[in-house]
Amino acid sequence: MAKSMTGFGRAELAEAPYNLVIEMKSVNNRYNDIIIKLPKALKSLEEVAKKLIKEDIKRGRVEVFVNYEQDEAVGLEFKPNLEIAKKYYAAIEKIAQELELEEKPNLDMIINYPDLISVEKEEANAEILEKLFLKGISNATKELVAMREQEGEALCQDLIARKRILEDYLEQIIGRTPELVLEHKKKLKERIEELLSDESNFDESKFANEVAYFADKSNITEEIVRLRSHFDQLESILLEEGSIGRKLDFLIQEMNREINTIGSKVQDLEVTTCVIEIKSELEKIREQVQNIE
Repeated sequence: MAKSMTGFGRAELAEAPYNLVIEMKSVNNRYNDIIIKLPKALKSLEEVAKKLIKEDIKRGRVEVFVNYEQDEAVGLEFKPNLEIAKKYYAAIEKIAQELELEEKPNLDMIINYPDLISVEKEEANAEILEKLFLKGISNATKELVAMREQEGEALCQDLIARKRILEDYLEQIIGRTPELVLEHKKKLKERIEELLSDESNFDESKFANEVAYFADKSNITEEIVRLRSHFDQLESILLEEGSIGRKLDFLIQEMNREINTIGSKVQDLEVTTCVIEIKSELEKIREQVQNIE
């Protein structure tokens, strides 16, 4: 079944001390273009992630946004700077001696001085992050694919409905075709009779040849057969698995070629109207096909 190239997927996973969020969005593109924006701690997994995504998505531009947060209460290390503490203590003690103060220095006097305690954040736990990231990529991709399949189903229904419209217009052309030769024969004979008052000069064989030439020139049997075949192919391709967008795009080009040939061969108002309507529907189909994987 056809898949759309537009969609969105999201995954959120948590394992102490991390909370990881992955968001994916995809849009139309002729190729399979995957852009991943990763935090520094996950940069090494970029190619692995792209490979995982490409297993399920064959065409379109996919943008992946990854962010993680770490519990601030976990992974922090508080380190006392004992050398600075000793110097603070010695300085306060000296001031007390010089001023002949009975009170001696204590912890309360020095604890708030700068650089006495440093706070360091531990390195990210690569093993936990990698596990969360790869699982998140898988979950977000599944959600993205599910949305693309849902939109693809809607596209299929629309294309099949438009295919039926094309078939209706083609049947109108087919119904009109036999009348064209008869009308041309009648008009041609009337014109000749107007030009030739003397019926003895009327060349019946030449007239018959002219009618036969017109009938052959305006014969669109081959184009009709090929168009019918293309209509059947359209529906069968929509039921295929995998990437079908390029096949459909080529098929629409072939349909346009056949209907243009019919328009150039048959100079008739009713047929021309049907040709214009078919070309209009084909353009709408072509626009829809651009969004199919």
